[in-house]
Amino acid sequence: MLRPRPFLLDIPPYKLGESSVPGMARVIVLASNECAADPSPLAIAAYRAHAGRLRRYADGATTELRAAIGACHGLDAARIVCGNGSEELIGLLVRAYAGPGDEVLHSEHGYALFALSARISGATPTAVPERDLVCEVDALLARVTSRTRLVLLANPNNPTGSCLAAGEVERLRRALPDDVLLVLDAAYAEYVMRADYEPGARLVEAYDNVVMLRTFSKIYGLASLRLGWAYCPRGVADVLHRTRPPSNVSGPAQAAAIAALADQAHVAQNYAENARWRAWFTAEIARLGLKPYRSEGNFVLVRFGGGPQRAADAYAFLKSRGIIARPMAAYRLDDCLRFTIGTG
Repeated sequence: MLRPRPFLLDIPPYKLGESSVPGMARVIVLASNECAADPSPLAIAAYRAHAGRLRRYADGATTELRAAIGACHGLDAARIVCGNGSEELIGLLVRAYAGPGDEVLHSEHGYALFALSARISGATPTAVPERDLVCEVDALLARVTSRTRLVLLANPNNPTGSCLAAGEVERLRRALPDDVLLVLDAAYAEYVMRADYEPGARLVEAYDNVVMLRTFSKIYGLASLRLGWAYCPRGVADVLHRTRPPSNVSGPAQAAAIAALADQAHVAQNYAENARWRAWFTAEIARLGLKPYRSEGNFVLVRFGGGPQRAADAYAFLKSRGIIARPMAAYRLDDCLRFTIGTG
C-alpha cells in the first residue's frame, strides 16, 4: 500500500471562506478579505489582451514583472522572486529552511498557513501567546531556541488586524540569531494608515536574514490570478529560484499585474475607500455593543460577548440573509467573526 509521510495525514486541510448560500442567487461575501473594488481597468485590458498568447509558456523568470515591481517600490529587481500567490512563497521558504527536528515560530493568532506550512515540512510550529490579540516581540524572543529556524510574522496580521510599528519589528530582528530567518508577510501593507509602519523592505536591505512578502490579491483585486512576490537577500532569492516550479506565474497574471502597477491612482482610491468604510463599520459595530478590534487591513475582527454560541448564532443569522462572514474557530477565537470591508 502506498503510504505518504505519516505526519501528513494528521494535517487538517486548509478551508477557504464560504462564497455561496444554497438557494440564493445573490450573496454578500465578506469572508475572504477580497478587494471591495474591481481591478484597475488597465489590468483587465492587459489580461484580455493576453488571450492571443495562451499557447505560449509564460516568462519563467518574470523579468518584466520583477522590473515593474522594483520600479514601483524602489527595489532591486534582482532580489525579487514571484510566486503563485504569497502562499506558495511561504511554503517554499519553510521547506527550504526547516524540516524534522526544527521549530517555526508564529504568533498565537497568526495566519493559519504559517503553522500548516511548518507541519507540511515536518517541522514543529510554535504558537507564541499574544496580548489582547497583538503580537509581542519579547514573547517571540523568549521562545527562540537552538532549534528555531524561522519566525513568521504577518504585519498587519490576519485575522486580528493588529500591526507592529517599524521600530518593534527592527528590535525583533536585532535580537534574533543570524541563522534564524525572519519572514514578514505584508499582504495588507497598502491598507495601513499608521505613520510608524514599514512593510519590511528596509530590513531586507539591512540584514541577510529577512524576507518581505507582498501580494496582488488584496488592494490590487487580482486574487483569482494567484500572484505574490518576495523581496529577499540575494542568497535567499537564489534558494527560492532553485526550489520554485520553473513557470509558477502564468502569463495573464504577469500581464495584469504589470498593468495594475501602472495605475497607482486606482490603488489610492481603493485605499481611501477602505479607510472610509472600515472606520464606519468599526463605529457601527461598537454602537451595537460588540467589540471591534482595531484593524490596519481590509477587514475587521468582531468579538461577540456571551461566548462562542452567540458568534455562531450571528453567523447563521447573517448567512440566512445572504451575508457570509468568516468564523474564527480555526484561530481559537470561537466568539469572534471576521468581516471583510466591502459589498461582496
